[in-house]
Amino acid sequence: QVRLVESGGGLVQPGGSLRLSCAASRSIFIVYTMGWYRQAPGKQRELVARISSGGDTNYADSVKGRFTISRDYAKNTVYLQMNSQKPEDTAVYYCNRIVDGNIGAAEYWGQGAQVTVSS
Repeated sequence: QVRLVESGGGLVQPGGSLRLSCAASRSIFIVYTMGWYRQAPGKQRELVARISSGGDTNYADSVKGRFTISRDYAKNTVYLQMNSQKPEDTAVYYCNRIVDGNIGAAEYWGQGAQVTVSS
């Protein structure tokens, strides 16, 4: 079974930075378009960043200029570098394969990584 494991979350002050990692259990996953999603309390899960198998990236307006998605094919890992963080970034962050539009693969959701931006 393919597993996606998020790590790197934690507590950070406004203006600070965190880097999330998403490790896939099988190298075949690196051929897919991957995305980072987040779900804040009381809100729907939203796609904030995507990266294609060829390395093309796309970001939600709310994170443009602050977040950077990347992938390391050798390590079978997708990253999300989050800079200049705001309290509004507080959420559980998930990575997943993007299968259609902004929809993540239903069977691949992991535990996510909690990110809390607060003083």
